[in-house]
Amino acid sequence: MLRELVADRELAAIGGTAFAVTPALREAYASGDDEELGEVAMAEAARASLRLLAAEREAIGESEDIPESDHPDDAAPLTGGSPVYRRAVVAADVTGAKLRPDLDDAVVRLAGPISYQQIASVHVDLADAEPQVAKAVDVVDAADLGDTDAEFVLGDAEDHQLAWYAAQELPFLLELL
Repeated sequence: MLRELVADRELAAIGGTAFAVTPALREAYASGDDEELGEVAMAEAARASLRLLAAEREAIGESEDIPESDHPDDAAPLTGGSPVYRRAVVAADVTGAKLRPDLDDAVVRLAGPISYQQIASVHVDLADAEPQVAKAVDVVDAADLGDTDAEFVLGDAEDHQLAWYAAQELPFLLELL
């Protein structure tokens, strides 16, 4: 998705789903300023990115069963056959997002794609997080269902801080991945 963002100069979130500091999120925390609540929303987005990595891995696994000559152009793996196991969160200034009270407190639905100009920053795991992120991809659903062992594995990945990048640094970051 980050490669598409750089190429197309816009990002269409899957299902329009994004994360923000919402009234429900504010109500869920007895204290905390906007910066602290923003960190909570970012953590929720980082956890959601684990599901995107799982979907990418599944799609690549399915596409590996097809002979290379039969791959449609848009189905070819982007990373040489396996996902890059790094969580990524794009922080953007948007308007018109709708609250999603049927989902978690920080979830919103975007009105449309995010343009490159709206991006405030990009947050991505460093390389040392990859082993823990890869394990977390395997157990994120089990952790959400209350599996305590899975929660510990997920916690190991979430212990890694996401690195901050300016939007204009994204093309260079992607070259390094």
